[in-house]
Amino acid sequence: MDGELGDFLRSRRARIQPEEVGLASYGRRRVPGLRREEVAQLAGVSVDYYVRLEQGRGPGAPSRTRSGGVSDAVLDAIARVLRLDGAEHEYLRAVARPRRQDGPGQDVPRVRPGVQVLLDGMDRNPAYVLDHRMDVLAWNPLADAVLGFGGAGDRSLPRRLFLDPASRELYPDWAEVTAQTVAHLRLQAGHHPGDPATGELVAELVQASEEFRRLWVDHLVKPCDHGVKLLRHPVAGRLTLPYETLTIPGAPDQTIVVYTPEPGSETADRLQLLGSWRAETVS
Repeated sequence: MDGELGDFLRSRRARIQPEEVGLASYGRRRVPGLRREEVAQLAGVSVDYYVRLEQGRGPGAPSRTRSGGVSDAVLDAIARVLRLDGAEHEYLRAVARPRRQDGPGQDVPRVRPGVQVLLDGMDRNPAYVLDHRMDVLAWNPLADAVLGFGGAGDRSLPRRLFLDPASRELYPDWAEVTAQTVAHLRLQAGHHPGDPATGELVAELVQASEEFRRLWVDHLVKPCDHGVKLLRHPVAGRLTLPYETLTIPGAPDQTIVVYTPEPGSETADRLQLLGSWRAETVS
């Protein structure tokens, strides 16, 4: 994850043409987008300051601590120049001023018993809990019937998507799902700098999956907090699954994902049949 801030800023200024921000484009440009000095000019900071911020180099570079360093005003100005959306602006702040880490030896996340009771009470809605690395920590029986979390397979959603060939059959819009997953993983990685497990996951997928590597270097940043997933289930057939996410109070790195098909819809009926089929097979 080293160089994350510089890589992100370079990728975002490459998207902006001088004409879009009122600058004349003189001469041939070796790389697309804005130059560093143009970003600095438009953001109202010195060129040296911006270069040091983007490169993260040498004595005098802006501090990246919460107690000082890059101010909100500077980050807001850069976000305005680079036309960052809300998620990208949030990510910029996270990687420019990474929060302190507890260091190695952090305990493995556990889901509170009451949360499991809550999941199990959703007998008509597949629901599960993810951590910030998108590892599945807990689930209810219907989520198990839909996505197979209870088996011996990997419970890392990114690994399942990129390394398990069956995922391409399960998700008809696999390319869209993987792009969303990588964008969300990068956003979460920005909030957990130096997390060794996240670094290991990214390194593994960059090495093992060309698709992941291509998406990761694009620096897409976007939360997966609600939307619709399409599944081609081997038993239930085609499922259209709107979903919502809820952060667990007291466990900000844990998120409940709940699929919310409209009652009486074809998908809701198929889920009910799938739940009955699963109950019979495990009884």
